[in-house]
Amino acid sequence: MKPVFVLLVSATWTLTGAQHYYQGLMDYLDNRLLAIEDRMHLWHDQTHRYHTELLDFKKLTDEAVLGLRNQHSAMSKDLEGAALRVDRVEHDVDYVETQTSPRACTNQADRVVEQGPWRLEESRGEEEEGDDWVELHSEVSDCVEIISGIRSVKILKRVGGPRGMWTADPKSSKVYVLNGTSGDDVYQFDSVRDFSRSPGVTGGRQIRLPSDWRGPGGAVYDGHLYYVQQGGGGGADVQVVRYDLRGGSVTDVAMLPAEGRAAVYGLNPETVADLAADGEGLWLLYAAADGEPHIHLARMDLASLDIEQTWDTRCPRENAEAAFVACGTVYVVYNTRLASRSRIQCLFDVNDLVGSEEAPLIYFPRRYGAHASLKYNPEEEQLYAWDDGYQIIYRLNMKRKLRV
Repeated sequence: MKPVFVLLVSATWTLTGAQHYYQGLMDYLDNRLLAIEDRMHLWHDQTHRYHTELLDFKKLTDEAVLGLRNQHSAMSKDLEGAALRVDRVEHDVDYVETQTSPRACTNQADRVVEQGPWRLEESRGEEEEGDDWVELHSEVSDCVEIISGIRSVKILKRVGGPRGMWTADPKSSKVYVLNGTSGDDVYQFDSVRDFSRSPGVTGGRQIRLPSDWRGPGGAVYDGHLYYVQQGGGGGADVQVVRYDLRGGSVTDVAMLPAEGRAAVYGLNPETVADLAADGEGLWLLYAAADGEPHIHLARMDLASLDIEQTWDTRCPRENAEAAFVACGTVYVVYNTRLASRSRIQCLFDVNDLVGSEEAPLIYFPRRYGAHASLKYNPEEEQLYAWDDGYQIIYRLNMKRKLRV
């Protein structure tokens, strides 16, 4: 009986201890759950507060963005209005300058350095005591038109560097691009449209020249490229090269009729000489010597590059940025060191058919910088300009020379 009693007591004691253990465990779990619930309530409150603050911040941000958009719209409208007013002011300034500015300086062909064809005509009277000789010379240019103004401006695109030259062959629709101030490659495009659609200068056909060209003063006429090259090692020998674009070979080379290698334009030191070609010959603009203040002009034979005639135009090199030849008249474009509005301020007519009363003072629309080159196309009556990397076409108005 006693062992049974001991066993019952032991079992009772064990069950009581286990009950206390499990009760303690349950109390611990309850406390932990209550603590977790308290933290969850705290997290919920904090999340709600953060959410409320985020909504308030979003509302403030939306209001600020809306205000900025309204201000941006108002500023855009103000800028558009200012741009329109600036365009009107520039148009008015152009008109006033055209109407009230003094005429451009016109230099007559009275200083012929080297005269070409002359003939002697004998004058006979009823009583001849001696032989009287009259000196006559033929007209150099058959063209009788002068530029009266700029009709329109077309900004084609922007490719290449700030200096360069682009032009179209008057005898074809092909366009040629010389990018930079020197190099041995030329890029050919089938037309102006083809050039405008190309992704860059390298989109055209690349033509490798046998020698480097110097300065953006080249010219293209009837499938031939005329460019200026300088002797190796920085020498003073400057030559004019005639390159056959179809045959891919040099057909002739001529020495520049100048002493030294001074730039022809004071604002473009890279342009040692500037070439222009038309049906009347190859025109060469150059500086006769380093200290010569005026721009000189020479007419060369298109095929042989023989110099037929030279003139002192009396147009200053100082502050000149570019020039071009149209109908036997040299138009010199001037600017300032800090690029401003380019203007044609000096004219020289080889036939002395342009008087000071009709010489136009033409201002170019201010665009980007200064002209690195200006090339006149006699077939299209327009200028191909390179302005700070932009390729621009100026369509011109022409009129008949008064003295014709």
